[in-house]
Formats: sequence, structure tokens, C-alpha cells
Amino acid sequence: MPSKTILIVGGAGFIGSQVNLMLCRAGYKTLVFDNLSRGSRSAVIQGSFVEGDISNPKDLDKVFSSHKIDAVMHFAAYIDVGESCQHPLKYYQNNVGGTLNLLEAMVRHDVKILVFSSSAAVYGYPLKLKIDEQHPCNPINPYGETKWMVEKILHDCDKAYGLRSCCLRYFNAAGGDPEGMITNTRTKEHNLIPLILRSLQKKSGSITIFGTDYDTSDGTCIRDYVHVHDLGQAHIDAMKKLLAGGPSMCYNLGNGHGFTIRQVIAAAEEATGLKVRTVEGGRRPGDPPILVADAHKAHDELGWTPQYPDLETMIAHAWKAMRDER
Repeated sequence: MPSKTILIVGGAGFIGSQVNLMLCRAGYKTLVFDNLSRGSRSAVIQGSFVEGDISNPKDLDKVFSSHKIDAVMHFAAYIDVGESCQHPLKYYQNNVGGTLNLLEAMVRHDVKILVFSSSAAVYGYPLKLKIDEQHPCNPINPYGETKWMVEKILHDCDKAYGLRSCCLRYFNAAGGDPEGMITNTRTKEHNLIPLILRSLQKKSGSITIFGTDYDTSDGTCIRDYVHVHDLGQAHIDAMKKLLAGGPSMCYNLGNGHGFTIRQVIAAAEEATGLKVRTVEGGRRPGDPPILVADAHKAHDELGWTPQYPDLETMIAHAWKAMRDER
């Protein structure tokens, strides 16, 4: 299995770069394909790098023609919920249109295995405390819609072309490379923990709490956080299952524990020893009050168990990745 060549689309980003490193350490050959619009070349510390864009079919054909690719991992999406509400066409064009280009290239070059970076945003407002994979998918923002559209497209591609896929529905990605090899050089953050930590690096930095009147213990949103290393392991586990002949599937990836925004801020203050300045704002469109995963299916079928479930550990790893920036 480790002799396989894996194409990592969007592999210079936060999660893709971690998966690339983990695949290389496991003995796989990797090709990182990224346009560097949101990723960093410095994050690709092993494997081969190819600069290209999923919006350009010629770039895709070139990489598929030049290498024998056994499987594809797809991380090349825009991920900011708020931005997706302001600029939906941008999100549909990249997240859906770019994926169509990728799938067409895979079909042309007879590559039949894809691991797709999906999202808990496909579910929309939760109908129960913990969300399992049988929960109805009713996205409430364009970002979630793009992920759900791609999942449906992949279902059709399986039936039409035999292109098998695994959709991994992340809850909130957090943390950093546990060994400190990959540093966080992003200039624009989207997720809560890195936003909090970035605010601590600025003399007058602050974090805005969007909505303080939710029906939760302290009025702020509740989210489930999962370490980027654990996400990476799930991608490898899912790919192995597909390469061994397994069927198309989808899995939630989360820890099954929710934390309010204020609880995350308090944990960041504890981990860093610094005071987080906060500004209270109104609710953002497209934000459900609570998102917590039921990830038993991934545990039962993939043997996936998070190695770093503690919020404090995730924050400590994320803080180290920022403080050690090169």
C-alpha cells in the first residue's frame, strides 16, 4: 500500500499539509497540487509540489498525465462561512465548479478513488444534541451548500463511473502539527482558535463574539473541535479502505464534546497566560447555535479514535505553530 502515489489537491493548506506530511512518513509518494492563493509553499515540507489551479483543466490534465496517480485527496475549497454569504458565486465557482474540473480529469485519466474534505455545515440546524450521519442535510449557508452539492455529485459519479469516494464531514478543525514541523504562516484565519491566538499576537488585537443570546449556558455558540492530526489520520484510514475495495461512504469527524466560544477563550487564556480582548457582536447569518458530532461510525468502521481530544492540547499545538513561524 505505501508504494501508492497520492495527489493532494489543496495540499499546501492547513489540513492538506498535515495529511501530506503524515502520508510521506507512512511511505506513500505524494504530489501536492495547489495554487497558493490560501496555502503556503513552506507548509509542503515533504513530497513533490506542483503549482496549479483546479479552475484550469489544463493544469489538472498535466499533473494526471505526468504521474501515475492511485488516489486523490481534495482540500481545495474556500471555507469561510461569512464570506460565502457575502460572495456566494465565488464559493460555488471554486468549491463546486473546481471540483467538477477535478472529477472530469479523474474520469479522463481513469483514477477511481477520492477522499473529499466535506463539513458538518452540510447538516444545517441540528435536530438533536449530537449529529450522526443519518441526520438530514439542510445547509443554511452557501459554504455548506457547496459541500452538500459535491457530496451528491460524488454519489452520482460512483454510479456512473465507478469513482468511489469518502466524504469526511469535519466539525471544527483545530490544533497544529504535534511535532512542530509545520508552522502556521496563514495571513487570514477563519476558525475560532487561530483567530483568538492571532489576536494575542497584535498589540491591540481582539476577537469578536458573534452572538451572545443563543440558548446555551453562556449565550454563545457551541462547537465540537477536532485536532488536525486526527483529521489527517482519518483521511489515511478512509483512503486505505477505498484502496482495499471498500464502497463509497461518509463519516463525521469530531470528538463528541462541545465548547462555547467563551469556554474556548478561557482555555486559550489558560494555555497562553495572556488576556484575550473580546468585542460582542450580533449573530452572523448561517451560524447554527450548536454543532456537536456523533462520530461512532468512523470509530466502528475505520477504527478511528482521536489521539488529541483535549481542547487545551489543541490550543497549545496551535499556539506553538504560530509562535514558531519562520
